[in-house]
Amino acid sequence: MALINPHINFNGNAEEAFTFYKSVFGGEFAKVIRFKDLAIAGFPVSEKEENKIMHIALPIGKNVLMANDVPEILGRTNENENRSKISISAESKEEADTLFNGLSAGGQIEMPIGDSPWNSYFGMFRDKYGVEWMVDFDPRYKGQI
Repeated sequence: MALINPHINFNGNAEEAFTFYKSVFGGEFAKVIRFKDLAIAGFPVSEKEENKIMHIALPIGKNVLMANDVPEILGRTNENENRSKISISAESKEEADTLFNGLSAGGQIEMPIGDSPWNSYFGMFRDKYGVEWMVDFDPRYKGQI
């Protein structure tokens, strides 16, 4: 079965955000590439952007959360975009609580975690970096959706 690996664009704070995500999920970065690592004659990188993240990857279970900083020359990414969310299917209520409380710290809770009308344990929020998340535990599926 194919895996879905979310990719997030940041406006210069990808490393800070991913250090935070790593503190919640654990693990180690699989890859960190900075713009200066790719600088070549045809693709100059300014001093201001050389240490920004071109690619970062954090394995989470069988999936990988990935991101990059958007170079200023391409304009700012929309920080209030609300068309998509990252959905986490937890394996227990305890894990759901840990992830919800950790990731939502400093953010804005849209729906507190708790029993939902559709018979799962669910919560929704925007983290302190503007990324929207949904955390769900459904005992019928135990982290499989």
